[in-house]
Amino acid sequence: MRPVYLTSPLSREGTLPLPMIRFELVADRLELEGVDTLVFTSKQAVESAEAIDPSWKRLPAIAIGPATAARIRRLGGEVLHQPANFYGQSLARDLAELFHGRKLLYLRPEKVSFDSRAFLARAGIELREQVIYRTSCRRYRPDEAPPPGAVIVFTSPSTIHCFLENFPWLESYRAVVIGEATREHLPEGCRYAVARTPSIDACVSRAEELASPASSSALLTR
Repeated sequence: MRPVYLTSPLSREGTLPLPMIRFELVADRLELEGVDTLVFTSKQAVESAEAIDPSWKRLPAIAIGPATAARIRRLGGEVLHQPANFYGQSLARDLAELFHGRKLLYLRPEKVSFDSRAFLARAGIELREQVIYRTSCRRYRPDEAPPPGAVIVFTSPSTIHCFLENFPWLESYRAVVIGEATREHLPEGCRYAVARTPSIDACVSRAEELASPASSSALLTR
């Protein structure tokens, strides 16, 4: 049985914790004036907004991913729309088609993997953005690296970047990624599988398949 390492700050049964990122607020207020719809692409963005100003819930939100939508509802917010596709360019196209008349504010991390604002601008849609949090890498000693053959679960591009800042990628490693936008940041030649839905639980389920001694190489892509 291959060991499964989870790089998210969250923990899941059956995995070994290897959190790669930490979060830090970079705003002390939300710029909600003149806005009628919020855009969230992660649970952390929702939690950051809640920590800065709980009144964000007076505006409906577009939620990227089921976990983000669940967190919005749990905090008392309204999910106006949850796109079926979570890939950056497809998401921007969805917003352009369905929300042309809306005044959108994207509450985002400091670094993003796709420039939605520029894409939407070409479609004549203004997407305001406010950076409300940043991520930074945790540091590990070389002897804390996962052993050869481990399955590594990556839940964002940042978790990949931080892993590679800490450890070399071994050919025997197997990766599970939460979606296509994250997949693009894997090291060249990496053998990987994409979670069936963009959630940590789906990632862990996929990783458990790969960790099994009976797992087939057909589950992997290079």
